Amino acid sequence: MRAMILEQVGKPLQLREISPPTPREGQLLIKVRTCGLCRTDLHVVDGDLKHPRLPLIPGHQIVGEVADISRGGGKFLKGTRVGIPWLGGSCGQCKFCKSGRENLCDNALYTGYQIDGGFAEYCTADERFCIPLPKNYPDLQAAPLLCAGLIGYRALRMTGEAKRLGFYGFGASAHILIQVARYQKREVYAFTREGDISGQGFAKKLGAVWAGFSTETPPHPLDAAIIFAPVGELVPLALKAVDKGGIVVCAGIHMSDIPSFSYSLLWEERIIRSVANLTRQDGEEFMALAPLVPVQTEVTAYPLEKANQALDDLRHGRFHGAAVIAVS
Repeated sequence: MRAMILEQVGKPLQLREISPPTPREGQLLIKVRTCGLCRTDLHVVDGDLKHPRLPLIPGHQIVGEVADISRGGGKFLKGTRVGIPWLGGSCGQCKFCKSGRENLCDNALYTGYQIDGGFAEYCTADERFCIPLPKNYPDLQAAPLLCAGLIGYRALRMTGEAKRLGFYGFGASAHILIQVARYQKREVYAFTREGDISGQGFAKKLGAVWAGFSTETPPHPLDAAIIFAPVGELVPLALKAVDKGGIVVCAGIHMSDIPSFSYSLLWEERIIRSVANLTRQDGEEFMALAPLVPVQTEVTAYPLEKANQALDDLRHGRFHGAAVIAVS
């Protein structure tokens, strides 16, 4: 099979011809159709996330077809379309797993980080962590739901009943979550990097009531803010923008250092919290919700051999919405 392989952190992926993987007990063999790109992929390739398993096939928003069920447990039939997300396995025995917080398991395994991912024609996956996909989403449009959608959904849940939401960074997650927020009758205020007028226009097109640069003050105090961009300097800016009792949710897996700030920004019961990974329950809930909204993903497709170009375009914000590798 063809695969794009990370052989050295900080270096471009290499297109290689290798043998398809052999499923182990409890695993399915998946014929990959599409695989979404995520900023986490950049963090893995660039070395922000330490100690990836090398050599590694990245990619963790996988839409594929079950090709071999001989080692599985009977959850899926051969030919079934499934999604494979970031969380690829957990121990099932620790206090986190037993309390519905498998996303915090110390022995969790992550697709495209410790497990070979979807930048290839085939992959294997633990059957228990594969997600059924809504039928009315084509392969390209379904891929971003598996991380941009799921992590965004988990972050949105952390904001409680907040009515005025600020989104810092308007990329793949934000363009999905604004649709969910509007469905839930919330207002979204979009913040972009300096000079990104195009991104602000994209946010307004999707229903943002206001869009501006991250250094600007919104016209109304926010009830909550979600920071999608991996930029620590946004945390004090978001704290300034939220009202008393407001929540600032950091939705990324990696962020640059947060600068020191006055306690007055945190005072009056403002809250800062992070979101870590996802659970299978998040997947089930979001995949049921997405068709009701209905969430529509805007994607830019790349062939497998152009994965490095796709990563570079993501790094420099050269497209709106999400990027997806069309594998087969």
